This record gives sequence, C-alpha cells and structure tokens, in this order.
Amino acid sequence: MHIFFGHIAPAGNWTRAAPGPTVAVKREELAMLRIWGRANSSNVMKVLWLCEELGIAFERIDAGGAFGRTREPDYLAKNPNALVPTIEEPDGFTLWESNAILRYLARSRAPGHPIYPTELKLAADCDRWMDWQLGTLTAPMTTIFFTHVRIPEPDRDYPAAEKARAAAETLWAMLDAHLTGRPFITGDHLTLADIALGIYVHRWFVLPIQRAEMPALRAWYDRLLARPGCAKHASGPLT
Repeated sequence: MHIFFGHIAPAGNWTRAAPGPTVAVKREELAMLRIWGRANSSNVMKVLWLCEELGIAFERIDAGGAFGRTREPDYLAKNPNALVPTIEEPDGFTLWESNAILRYLARSRAPGHPIYPTELKLAADCDRWMDWQLGTLTAPMTTIFFTHVRIPEPDRDYPAAEKARAAAETLWAMLDAHLTGRPFITGDHLTLADIALGIYVHRWFVLPIQRAEMPALRAWYDRLLARPGCAKHASGPLT
C-alpha cells in the first residue's frame, strides 16, 4: 500500500493541511482517492502521472500481475474485467478503463485545466489521439514489449515481434509528422493525449529494437521526460 500527497489550487472549498508544510487541500479530498494497480503497469502509470500533474492525493494499492487480487470477489465487484487500474472514490464510486479514468480525474479535480481542453475542437483532438493509442498503437507495442521484457527467451516469437515493430514504426512516424512544429500533441499545452501516448513512447525509445530517426517524436519525448510526473512514474526500467 502506497500513499502519496499532492495539491491543486483552483477556486473552490479549501482548507489547510496541518501539521507540516502549508498545502492547499480540498476538504472532500481529505478522504483520498484509491488507485488499485501495480506501478509497472502502463495503464496505471497514466493515472499516476496525471495525479502528479494535478497534485491529486492518492493511495495506491498493489494489484495485478504478481500481486494478484484482481480475481478476488471484492475486486471483481469494482472491476469485472479483472484488470488494472481501478480507481475508488471515498463515496464508493469506482471506475475502470485508464483513459476514462484520466478524463474523469481531469474533469472532477481540475475542470477547465488545459490538460483536458474545454474548447470543443481541442478536446476532440485530445480524444482522437487517446482513442488512437487504445485502438491502434497498443496492439503492436504490446507485442514488442512482451517479446523483449515479459516472455522468457525460449518462448519468444521474434518474427511476430519484428512485424509488430514495423507496424509500430509506421504509426510513430504518423505522430512524428503531426508533432512537427508543435511542442505537444494538441498544441502548446500538455494534455491527456500526451500522457496516454507518452507511456508508450518511453517504451519505444528504450526497447532493444531498431528505430527510424524521428526528430519531432524524440524532441517531444525529451519534453515529457522533463516533467516530474513522467520522470517519477513513467520513465524507469521496463519490467
């Protein structure tokens, strides 16, 4: 079980946390958000990174992978998919699906924040790239990742991994072209789309694979690495 504290400070109903450093804490957040999931899960990393960006206090509970728990009745009641992450609010509300969680936390904790734009077309652009991550990029990146990190050497299917690598390279080239002249995916500000895709671009650049030169993609990756949330939760060794 891991507990982290942060702060955000838009207008609203606030109190001061004591003792210790003076930190603005919203009263309803004194009962913390729970995040169920292991820290080395890409989808959990998204949520942890966002919490760092917005200063959301949370308690993380290890679940999934070697930690098990996801097939236990109490967890299945929260998430019948038996996957991570799942978030749990103090009032009992639970939510699964990582990108849905990102949108919910942005709306509930920091409405109007540029991390999830309010302008209709910018929001649609953000949503488009988040959906592209889930529906298009995840499959080849998962094959590459599992081949080189999770599957024992004797069981690895390298031809399948190379096919996935080539497919992923084509997809990353699309994003490289899109990022030319832009600091972040939707423009000047980091959004949920950058977080959703940033988890995977870290894997792309550190996996032991061949990669075409993509200068805009690399520059974007370097900008993400400079952000505390990415550095803390999404840039470590692959496990």
